[in-house]
Amino acid sequence: MTPPRTPQIPVVVLAGFLGSGKTTLLNHLLRNRAGTRIGVIVNDFGAIEIDAMTVSGQVGSTVSLGNGCLCCAVDASELDTFLETLTRPSARLDVIVIEASGLAEPQELVRMLLASDNPHILYGGLVEVVDAAEFDRTRQRHPEIDRHLAVADLVVLNKTDRVGEAERERLRAAVAELSGPAAVISAVHGRIDPELLFDPALRPDHEDKVRQLTFEDLLREEAPDGHDDHLHASYESVDFTSDIPMDPRRFMEFLDSRPDGLYRIKGFADFGEGDRDHTYALHAVGRFLRFVPRPWARGEQRLTQLVMIGAGIDAAALSAGLAACRADGAERADEPGRADAAEVERAMWGVLRYVQEQAPEPEVFDAHGTADPREAAAEA
Repeated sequence: MTPPRTPQIPVVVLAGFLGSGKTTLLNHLLRNRAGTRIGVIVNDFGAIEIDAMTVSGQVGSTVSLGNGCLCCAVDASELDTFLETLTRPSARLDVIVIEASGLAEPQELVRMLLASDNPHILYGGLVEVVDAAEFDRTRQRHPEIDRHLAVADLVVLNKTDRVGEAERERLRAAVAELSGPAAVISAVHGRIDPELLFDPALRPDHEDKVRQLTFEDLLREEAPDGHDDHLHASYESVDFTSDIPMDPRRFMEFLDSRPDGLYRIKGFADFGEGDRDHTYALHAVGRFLRFVPRPWARGEQRLTQLVMIGAGIDAAALSAGLAACRADGAERADEPGRADAAEVERAMWGVLRYVQEQAPEPEVFDAHGTADPREAAAEA
C-alpha cells in the first residue's frame, strides 16, 4: 500500500469579473480566519496592483515572513515559484488563496494547480464570485462567464442586497443552471462562512486569556457585521460516523454520484478488510477527489468519520446513502479472513485510483473528475 504523505496545503482559486467583490470576500476571510494562517497570492491586472495593496492593508490578517508579506501580485508564469515559497515549512500556512484577475481565465489557474509537481499543495476548489446586480449586463459583455461558471466548484452570488427577492431567485436559478453540480450560495458584501473554504484553527482555551488583542480581533469587534448573522444558514453541514467499515465499491458509487450542491467532503474512511493497516483521509471539493492513506495509530478506534458541506443538499438522503455503503457479513473488519482476498483487492481499485502516488508525475484528475489535465495541456 502507499505510505503516508506529508499533509498538503489546499490552494483555493478565487475568481470573478471586475467588481464582483472578490477582494471584499477575501478581506472578509482574512478578518474571520480564527487563527488560520492564510497565504494570499494576487494575480492582478495592470501596472498598479490595486487589489494587492487592498488585501495587504489588512494588517494583522496576512501572514508575514522575514522578507515581507505573503500577499504578492504575480503573473501566472510565476505561480509555481510563489507556491514553492509559500509551502516551505517555515511559512507554516494552513491554506493558500489565489485571487485571480477579473480578466483572468480561472480554468487555466486550475489546470496549473492540478498539473503542478509541487507535492505540498492540494487543489482546494475554484470559487467564482458573481455580482447579482450586474450579472445580466456582465454576461452580455463577457459571454465567457458561462464557461467560467461551468468549471466552478462553488459559486457565490454576491451583492444580493441590491436586488429584490424575486430577482434574486431568478438569478440563483440561472447561475445554478450554468454551474451544474456546483454549490451556489448567496452573500452580501462577500460575507461567507470561512468553513466553506477551510477549517478555521482553534486556539487553546488558555491562549485567549494571556495573549494581547490582535488587529484581527479589533477589526472583528468594530465591524458592524462582526458576527455575520448566521452565515451558516446559507449552507448545510452533515456529519457521519460509523464503526462498521465502508464497502469500497459502494462508497465509490456514492462519491461518483454525489448530488449537485455538495461542495466539500472531508474526513477519514475505514475500509476494513480492504486495507487493515490504514485509514484513508478523504478530500473532495466539487468533482475533485483525493484519498491519502495513513497508518492506524496504536489503540486508535477504527471509525469512518466524514463531514459533508453544501448548499441545497438533502441531509437525510446523504446520511442514508452513506449508511448503505457500510460493509456487512464477510466484509466486516471484525470478521477477518472470510472474504476472498482477490475480490477484496479488486474492490479497492476504485479507491486506489484516487490515491496520489509519491512519484514525480502523480496521476491527477481535474476539478470535475474527467481527463488528466496534463494530457489536455499536451494536446493544446
